[in-house]
Amino acid sequence: MCDQHKNNKKLRPGSVLAHGKAHEEDHKRWSRRSFLKNVGLAGGASIMLGKLPIFASGSSLLNMALTNSPSDRVLVLIRLKGGNDGLNTVIPLFDYDTYANFRPSIRIPESGLFHLSDEFGMPNYMNPLQPMWEEGKMKVIHSVGYPNQNLSHFRSSDIWASASDSDVVENSGWMGRYFTELYPDFLNNPPEIPPAVQIGSIGNLTFLNSNNVNMAMSVTDPEQLFEIAQTGQLYNLQDLPECFYGDQIGYMRAVANTTFIYAEALKTAFDASTNAVEYDAGIGEQLSLVARLIKGNLGTKIYMVSLDGFDTHAEQPDQHQLLLSSVAKAVKDFYADLATADWDKDVLGMTFSEFGRRIEQNGSNGTDHGAAAPMMLFGEGLNGNGFSGTQPDLHNLDEVGNLVFGTDFRQVYATVLEQWLCIDPALIDTVLGQSFERISDLGMNCIATATSEAFATPTVQHKALYGDGQILIQYKLPGSMQVKVEIFNVLGQPVSTLFEGHQLQGEHQVTFKEHSAARIASGVYYYRILADGKVYSEPIRLVR
Repeated sequence: MCDQHKNNKKLRPGSVLAHGKAHEEDHKRWSRRSFLKNVGLAGGASIMLGKLPIFASGSSLLNMALTNSPSDRVLVLIRLKGGNDGLNTVIPLFDYDTYANFRPSIRIPESGLFHLSDEFGMPNYMNPLQPMWEEGKMKVIHSVGYPNQNLSHFRSSDIWASASDSDVVENSGWMGRYFTELYPDFLNNPPEIPPAVQIGSIGNLTFLNSNNVNMAMSVTDPEQLFEIAQTGQLYNLQDLPECFYGDQIGYMRAVANTTFIYAEALKTAFDASTNAVEYDAGIGEQLSLVARLIKGNLGTKIYMVSLDGFDTHAEQPDQHQLLLSSVAKAVKDFYADLATADWDKDVLGMTFSEFGRRIEQNGSNGTDHGAAAPMMLFGEGLNGNGFSGTQPDLHNLDEVGNLVFGTDFRQVYATVLEQWLCIDPALIDTVLGQSFERISDLGMNCIATATSEAFATPTVQHKALYGDGQILIQYKLPGSMQVKVEIFNVLGQPVSTLFEGHQLQGEHQVTFKEHSAARIASGVYYYRILADGKVYSEPIRLVR
């Protein structure tokens, strides 16, 4: 049942009631994102495979480029959630005394590590990675971070996921930026192969579009999902509450009813392969599923797995050892598994975390939130082991005692997208919001230049504005062309044609409500702009 109560009373700023009203308004702004997360529909199609939840992201400019990429290369993002202590992951042997003095009880003893070089080592409990290093299939990027580190888990995680500056709040992810629906009936015709798959937690912005919405669904059993797909119906779209909540429920049910094709593709790949090695639970189980989907020729280019627990404020040594040993073994098993099907050369693994830890241990035998930390890259495509970036300087700390970053994490993103996945540089700069200097010594070589007519022509800029009980759909044409603007409901059925004809270069707008008449009910709709043979679409909500 919907709450129809309204409070039109003016509230005195600063009062308890005013604060409560502001709190309510803040919740309204976040309600759609929270709603999507709570029902498991954010981040794309989600199902259960091998007892793990899977989320498959929808279509975007970047995802289109990835799908059209001429290679079979795959990127696997390994999220170390909580802020990994980089100094106890890659130990600075070149200044070991300073390191040890800052960490008298949590340091890695020299007898408890193996050498990556004369200057850096790793704990012995990460020795499953030693053969990968010696075989030239691992690299370390030092001192990765961003200007004005926030030090908050939530905010810093959002910054890494959105690729925004620390003082800019961006609610879309770097992989989901500038999402554009290609056709108005996208809900009925989703991509057959999900360009990106996220395993586990969905509380991350990385794959969300600018509306915080991905076309997605959630069930628990792929076998059940495949059977339901044959009927074409999962949720009833009738008898919904006549209110905003009802609109949301109807929209989500329509989304779920039209994305079964992901489950079929995922299940086909899952059933077409097996794991050739024995994985441990946790991050190992996640990577075992990724390996199986890759070996089953799913065709997805980007995966993300995650391991929580790196917020080591207290009793760090035992906890950190358990986490890092788990990551090391899982990565080793993953590449050994891929090698049995000759896939290891085409897969790049990359760790990341929202921040590092303070250089000085705290009073609880742990470390507090820090700034810069190393990232680890894995795979034969690195063409040799080695280090990149600026070595951590344990004597040159910022005003609160943190290591100073030397490489912006967005440089790593841009480099991997361009040099590994062969994405057009101009498109990468668009996705990241600005151009970042590429890193020259990671050893990756783009095997081809991905080109597509879809990105050769300037795109149409468009948006919807709400006001005076109507919706203005504004768009800017890069040239003179034939244009058609239409409205569709969430089932992909045409509702109204707002304009059809030839228009000149420049800005134009049409009004939805003026054309809709009284027969159009309140609810969620889509506008579609067909211009120069290309389609642009976004969801809108009509309130009468």
